[in-house]
Amino acid sequence: MKKKLVSLFMAAAMVFSLAACGNSGGGSSDGTSADGAASNGKTVGICMPTQSSERWINDGANMKKVLEEKGYKVELQYAEDDTAQQVSQVENFVGKQVDCLVIAAVDSDVLVNAEAQAKNAGIPIIAYDRLLMNTDAVSYYATFDNVGVGRVIGNYIKEKKDLEAARAAKESYTIEFFMGSPDDNNALFLYNGIMEVLKEYLDDGTLVCKSGRTSFDDTCILRWSQEQAQNNCENILTAFYADEDLDIACTAFDGFAYGIKAALQGAGYTADNWPLITGQDAEVMATKNIVDGTQTMSVYKDTRLLADKCATMVESVLQGTEPEVNDTEQYNNGVMVVPTYMCDPVAVDKDNYKEILVDSGYYTEEQIQNAGK
Repeated sequence: MKKKLVSLFMAAAMVFSLAACGNSGGGSSDGTSADGAASNGKTVGICMPTQSSERWINDGANMKKVLEEKGYKVELQYAEDDTAQQVSQVENFVGKQVDCLVIAAVDSDVLVNAEAQAKNAGIPIIAYDRLLMNTDAVSYYATFDNVGVGRVIGNYIKEKKDLEAARAAKESYTIEFFMGSPDDNNALFLYNGIMEVLKEYLDDGTLVCKSGRTSFDDTCILRWSQEQAQNNCENILTAFYADEDLDIACTAFDGFAYGIKAALQGAGYTADNWPLITGQDAEVMATKNIVDGTQTMSVYKDTRLLADKCATMVESVLQGTEPEVNDTEQYNNGVMVVPTYMCDPVAVDKDNYKEILVDSGYYTEEQIQNAGK
């Protein structure tokens, strides 16, 4: 009898051991994540705006990976900058009764009714990187410090061009602005951050915008269009810079920087008179351009970190606990102040890209060298 009991105990121990080994990575088959948090087979619907930009592809992939590792089922959809398509995607997720929605909006105003449907169905919504405006259906917001992104760009220009020394010497630099989409709330925050730094130099003539286009309304570019940025730059160069070089192209997006590069090359600019060009997102193509000298800097926003913070928010909401936030004042969507977690942006240029991007494993040198091939 003792031998039989011992054999049964050993068999049970082996089954337990094998089960434990089988769940050593990611989520388990019973909906329990590797860290022991019960997901209970819950489903998260993720709505991303477009696959035309590298950063949104990375955001979606990172979010899906992190949530699946926590044991959640994930459905990821891209709207390809089509507002009607994104409305349909949100409504379909509501119809499927997903347990939580993560939305990076194409145009948040268009989503208000669909978001109300989600709220009525008891589905919590987390805004991802783009604030959802004019709704009380949003629970939390995960983003980067968008005003901070603008400050990073503004301060980079200030320091690299030594605007204080130029002011003291009564010298000036020419500058033109290419800002983000008017239907993206982040774009205005970013613009405001840039102007916090640069407005005083525009006011005293240290920076000269020959086109006169310095307001957000005059410089914003719908849907963050690279082609429109190139067209705008070509027109500005033709009309205002026939006899004088452009010194600074202050852009809010790497895609804009690509368009500016093409416009400048078409206008005959070379390494001898190439302007300082800013960007945002530190895309791999932008990083290659930084190394090559045709883009000066970009703002690195680690989408891995943002995905992790957002996934933690999702988990907290679904478990009925309060997620970590670090801002409860800045992001008013017109109906409510949305509790927010903000990640910090970092300036990347030729001097530090290896430390920031390569050493962290964000890119390899081979990826950078082969970008665009």
